[in-house]
Amino acid sequence: MKSFDLDRRIAGWRGPLLAALLTLVAGLPGLLLLPPLDRDESRFAQATVQMLESGDYVDIRFQDEPRWKKPVGIYWLQAAAVALTSDPEDREIAPYRIPSLLGAMLAAWAVAWAGSALLGARVGFFGGAIMGATFLLSTEAGIAKTDAMLCGATTLAMAALARIYMATRAGERPIRPHKLLFWLGLGLSILIKGPIGLLVVALAILALSIWDRDVRWLGRLGWGWGLPLVALMVGPWAIAITIATDGGFWREAIGGDLAPKIAGAHESHSGFPGMYVLLAPLLFFPSTLLLPAAIATGWSRRAEPAIRFLVCWLVPGWLMFELAPTKLWHYTLPTFGALALLAAAALARPIGKVSRITGAVLAVFAAVLICGITVYGLTVYGTSTAQTWAALTVGSTLAAAAVGGFLLLNRAPVAALVASLAFGIVAHAALSGTIRQLRPLAIAPRLEKTLEAADLHPRQGRTPGPVAITGFHEPSFVFLTGRDTDLTDAQGAARALAEGRPAIVEGRDADAFRAAAGRLGVAGRAVGVVRGYNYSAGDEVSLTVYAPPPRTAEPATQAAPRRRRRDEPPHPDRRGRAP
Repeated sequence: MKSFDLDRRIAGWRGPLLAALLTLVAGLPGLLLLPPLDRDESRFAQATVQMLESGDYVDIRFQDEPRWKKPVGIYWLQAAAVALTSDPEDREIAPYRIPSLLGAMLAAWAVAWAGSALLGARVGFFGGAIMGATFLLSTEAGIAKTDAMLCGATTLAMAALARIYMATRAGERPIRPHKLLFWLGLGLSILIKGPIGLLVVALAILALSIWDRDVRWLGRLGWGWGLPLVALMVGPWAIAITIATDGGFWREAIGGDLAPKIAGAHESHSGFPGMYVLLAPLLFFPSTLLLPAAIATGWSRRAEPAIRFLVCWLVPGWLMFELAPTKLWHYTLPTFGALALLAAAALARPIGKVSRITGAVLAVFAAVLICGITVYGLTVYGTSTAQTWAALTVGSTLAAAAVGGFLLLNRAPVAALVASLAFGIVAHAALSGTIRQLRPLAIAPRLEKTLEAADLHPRQGRTPGPVAITGFHEPSFVFLTGRDTDLTDAQGAARALAEGRPAIVEGRDADAFRAAAGRLGVAGRAVGVVRGYNYSAGDEVSLTVYAPPPRTAEPATQAAPRRRRRDEPPHPDRRGRAP
């Protein structure tokens, strides 16, 4: 394709739109193929179901427990998606993932839109394409939780900030729509995940102002109406949740969730400084081959205002996540837009030999790691149906690294990127298909099928609920079987059978369950066994599904009179007289 043809096809609004569509292609397979995941995704989805069922869109709850860790934004978006495309009773996970996919598309669009102002339409488009195809973002696009939408909102705010910054550097007055998008992105990020997006934006503004030794450009952000707009977006719900919970939401969200993550490794999610740097080749795949060139570009061209803005977006936020004691793989995602644009900017100039060699090596390393994870999953948890998906995953992953690395080493970086993106998107889709076929990991869907096959699922209406279950107390099962699902012990499972409800008993509770059932004088009928691996708890499980004993037939309302034998004396009537 000739260069002028490419420039014409991505000019104006086309480049950001194409980047968003590429993200749709990359993220859609995960959205459609993966079963409900434990634990965060299913907790978010079930809390959204309960919003729709109860009509309470303020107080967030999972079963009867308050879910006061994150603001309400993602639940509202999921509720809207389900209301428009599905029904809460269907218990299909895909509609709950739609906001995540839209958030990922928004992030890619915003990167391309910012890049076109910073470094031109070509760099902007490639930056958006890199962003949308990264394994980290395209994976989060298919999971119904906060992180993809947080990335989209934060990236939108940073993209608008980039437009405002470049306009002031050029001596122009920023236009109001750009200011509006900045404040809308900031407000949405707060509604989604509290202060995280705000911190990324604030650190970038602080670093840029210190580096430039100029804070006057900040006066062009529209503070007078921007802050009230954010308050209008966040304030009504903040007031409502404070009243509804008597301040309990803030005590739990700040004191029970945010503060422990700052003070130490919360919920065993620990890590070491530098962990995200080591993970970057894997999470940035298939564009890993441009990581060294991106770093070199950020350093060698740091005097340029556009590159300086990207460095200030990337480095302070990344350091914040590296220094925080609590670490999860996706935490650095709001900074990936800057990294993607630095990688795209490297394409505009010849890439040095060291960056080319290092990039090819890192790409192969990441590909081998992905292939190793795929083969391990297939070996330990796979079935025959997973072999085709796994083979496609391994083949396309190796092709992304090998073809891309070869072209990069031969000084064809644009062709290398295009090849890596094409093979990488196929690899990610095949990986989603592989995970779907790892049946021992999909415990909750298999339990649901066993219940349905035995006519025991509460949704079928043939057996009273709720289902009682021991051992496997994961949110995915609650999402599939309903809010009232009884997460209990052996005694509770036996009591459920006595009440005519189905029970599911984990192998370690079997003896206690039989003893409790014996004391209650009830005997259930085993209708199926589901064995698998609970990846959230790290345990092998064996779950036996029991049907309750059949109900005793009710006597007829008016039984036919029994015929008296000839040798039987006549019965007296109600008054005691013989007929």
